[in-house]
Amino acid sequence: MTDSPRLAAVAVALSLCMAVTAVPARAQGGSPSLVGQFGDWGVYVGGGQSGKVCFALSQPRERLPAGLNRDPGYIFVSTRPGDNVRNEFSVLVGFPLREDADPSVRIGDDTFALYARQSGAWIRNVAEEARLIDAMRKGSDLEMKSTSSRGNVTTDRYSLSGITQALDRVTQECR
Repeated sequence: MTDSPRLAAVAVALSLCMAVTAVPARAQGGSPSLVGQFGDWGVYVGGGQSGKVCFALSQPRERLPAGLNRDPGYIFVSTRPGDNVRNEFSVLVGFPLREDADPSVRIGDDTFALYARQSGAWIRNVAEEARLIDAMRKGSDLEMKSTSSRGNVTTDRYSLSGITQALDRVTQECR
């Protein structure tokens, strides 16, 4: 996917994410609604420009260094049937990223290179996205390293508890 559609996707995800944090689970209208909680992962369904959007969402359990002032971070695995997108991995880190310092994700012994745009990150090699999702299903935790536009090196750690059930529910909701 080129940068423009990815940036549009992060705009949708960000608006959905902001709505998720501000709207109760019984959301109305186009706001996303929580349809299931599986371990540390919630599954949300909402509407986007191209139709239904379904995503699994989690927040980091640990953010290092601890004293940095930043907005909440989120990992999304999104499906947008109207855009022919399934299981797209993305991260909103909660601060502007340094775009020349590529972030990365580590799950067990596997490391995946990401690229940064504004406060979002996506897998650099889209051909590895299925392998990343598979590693998430098999792993217990995920560690993301990134560098802020101010030069702060950060590490966010996410639990993968419930990700398999959450992704199965995303598939069920957005066929």
